[in-house]
Amino acid sequence: MATKAPLRSLQAIAQRPSLCSACTPLSLASRVAPAQAQKLFSTSAARAEELSERPRWSYTPEKMKAPFQPRVKNPQMAFAVNEDPALLDAVYTKFLGVGGENALTDEVKWLAVTHKSFDQGRRGFNDKLAFLGKRILVLQGTTVLLTSQAPPPPSTDTYNREPFNHPSLEGLAKVQAVDLGDVLSKQRVGQLARSYGIDQVTRWKPRNPLRLGASGVDVVLTTSVYAIIGALALQKGGEFAGQVAREKVLKPLGLL
Repeated sequence: MATKAPLRSLQAIAQRPSLCSACTPLSLASRVAPAQAQKLFSTSAARAEELSERPRWSYTPEKMKAPFQPRVKNPQMAFAVNEDPALLDAVYTKFLGVGGENALTDEVKWLAVTHKSFDQGRRGFNDKLAFLGKRILVLQGTTVLLTSQAPPPPSTDTYNREPFNHPSLEGLAKVQAVDLGDVLSKQRVGQLARSYGIDQVTRWKPRNPLRLGASGVDVVLTTSVYAIIGALALQKGGEFAGQVAREKVLKPLGLL
């Protein structure tokens, strides 16, 4: 015997009241006054346009901010950083020479001097640029040592032994005599960065603003110098970055 349950369920669905035409999104949108709708969309468009016009380095994205600060701010631990583009351009001019402020784009100029401790890294930071810049400096330093004049040979051996000599190994003694790690130490590169004024524009957050040395200021400044070299390599080419590394970093450090 066939059951009438499927037929009854179909009849119930057919008799169910349909969605009111006045409740559809299209009808709801039509009931909004044109002036109100224009004001709503114009405000959102203006907000988006305002955010797009602001440079990325100058603000933290709203969606990356917490709704409230979980920690109470201590006024004594506040640390002000540079926000003046003119001062940044002056430092690049001093470091790279005339026209140095135009060697990089505005976004990259700020990125190269921004440490990952600043603003929790939400505006970008210079770690990857610094890695590339350090490799370039090590390469240029090793090349300088290999092509430089080798130290005088040692005195004659007691047993009249002669060391093996080859033109390709002439600079090997020089490489062994000079430790490139000491030349590019954080103390020396940090002091060089201060002479160029990079400490005035580097953006970072020290652990203790009253003790910058204990907070690692030399490491931060060294990272900024490396990052500038790396940024130049990406935007101006390796030859230009190598020339800057030799003339502006290795030569003042006494390697040339």
